[in-house]
Amino acid sequence: MNKVGNKGIRFFTRTIVALSIALLAITAWASEQAKYQEGTKKVFVMQIRGDIDPRMNRYVDLALTQATEQEADLILIEMDTYGGAVNDANDIRTRILEYEKPVWVFIDNDAASAGALISIACDSIYTVPGANIGAATVVNGTDGMAAPDKYQSYMRGIMRSTAEKTGRDPLIAEGMVDDRVEIEGVTEAGKVITFTTSEAIANNYCEAEVASIQDILEKNEIVDYELIEYELPSSEKVIAFFLNPIVSGLLILVITGGIFFELQTPGVGFPLAAAGVALILYLVPYYLNGLAANWEIAVFFVGLVLIALEVFVIPGFGVAGIAGITCSVGALIFMMLGNDNFNFDYVPAGEITKAATAVGLGVFGSILLLIIFGYRITQSKMFERVALVNTQKKDDGYIATFYTEDLVGKEGVAVTILRPSGRIEINDQVYDAYTRGEYVELGSKVTVVSQQGTSLQVRIKKNEA
Repeated sequence: MNKVGNKGIRFFTRTIVALSIALLAITAWASEQAKYQEGTKKVFVMQIRGDIDPRMNRYVDLALTQATEQEADLILIEMDTYGGAVNDANDIRTRILEYEKPVWVFIDNDAASAGALISIACDSIYTVPGANIGAATVVNGTDGMAAPDKYQSYMRGIMRSTAEKTGRDPLIAEGMVDDRVEIEGVTEAGKVITFTTSEAIANNYCEAEVASIQDILEKNEIVDYELIEYELPSSEKVIAFFLNPIVSGLLILVITGGIFFELQTPGVGFPLAAAGVALILYLVPYYLNGLAANWEIAVFFVGLVLIALEVFVIPGFGVAGIAGITCSVGALIFMMLGNDNFNFDYVPAGEITKAATAVGLGVFGSILLLIIFGYRITQSKMFERVALVNTQKKDDGYIATFYTEDLVGKEGVAVTILRPSGRIEINDQVYDAYTRGEYVELGSKVTVVSQQGTSLQVRIKKNEA
C-alpha cells in the first residue's frame, strides 16, 4: 500500500507541476500578445494642402469617414496652406472638434488664416523648423483688403472658442485675427500674431519641432504602428478631373455647341444628346463638391427655357433671348465659384477670372467652330448616316402621291358633279378628283392629267367638250 501510495503522490505532483508550467507559458504568451496589441496603433494620415474651399471640405469629410471605417486610433494631418473660405474652414474645424479619436496636425510649412483655425482645432500641433502659424484676419477675395468688422468679429469668436476647447490661450487666438489685441511678451498693438516654430512652442501653440511624421510618433513613444495614407477613391479622382477649369471649358464648348447645332439642324438628335451628356458631366462634380448650388442650377435651366421661347415662340430676337443667354452663361460661371448666395466677397479674384475665362472660351469657341465647320459637317458622309440630307425636288421628278399605280392619261366618268371637285370612276374604282376650275356635269367623260396627294386632277375629254 505504501509503494502504491507513493507512486500516486509522485504522479499527482508531476501532473500539477506540468500543468503549472503550461499555464505559466500560456499566460506569458497572452501577456505578450496583449502588450503587442496595446502598442500597435493605426495612424491615419491625410493632407490639407492648397486653398481651403468646398473641394477641400469634401476631401476632409471623405477622409475622416474612411478613418472611422478603418478604426484608426490617431489622425495625422499634413498641412501647408495660406487659408481660404471661412465657411469651409469652420466646417472642417467642427468635424475635427467633434471627432472621437485624437487629431494631430503636422505643419510642414504654413498654416495661415483658415489653416490656423483648423490647426488650433487639433489636439496637438507639430511644426517643422521655419514654419508659421497665424495671420487669420478675414480679407476680401477681390482686393485682399480686410473685410468689415462683422466678419472679423465672427472669426475672432470661433478662434477664441476653438482655443478654449483645445486648452490654448484664447486671447492669442483672437490676436491672430485682430491687430488691436495687445499681449505682453507676445505681441503689441497694430500687429496680427503670426508665430514661428519657436514662438508657437513657447506659447503652447505647438508641442514640438519635428522633421517628419516618424519624429512625431517617436516623441510620443509610439513604436508599433500601422501607417495608413489616405488616397481619394477612383470615383473622386474622376470628379476632380472634371473640376479642372480646362476640362470644364471643353464641356461648356460641347454643351453650347450641341445646343446651337441642334437649333440649326433640328431633328438630328446627336448634338442635343452630346450636349446633355456634357451637361451632366459638368453639373454633377460641382454639385457634389458643394460649388453648384440648387439656385444656380435652376437659373441655368430657366435660361435655357427663355432661349427656347425666343427661338420657337417669340418672333425676332429680344429680351427673352438676351435674358436666357445671360442666365445660362452666368449660372455656368457661378457654379465654378464658392460664392455664398451671390456674395463674392471671399472668392479670390483669380478664381473669378479663371471661371469667366473658361466659360467664355467654351461659349465663343463653340460658336466659332459652328461657323467654321458647320457647313462642312452637314456635307460629310458621317452626317448623311444620321440625318436626311437629300431633297426630293419636283423638278427632279419627285411628287407626293397617295396612289401606287400611275393613273395619268387614264379615262374615267364623273359620278358626281365636279365644281371644281367631286368624284370620278376609273375601271370600277371611285376616286376623288378636281379640275382647274372647269364645271363638269354628272356622267361626263374625263381624262386624268395629274396625280398628287389624295386627289386626281382631271379635265373634260376633248371630244366631250
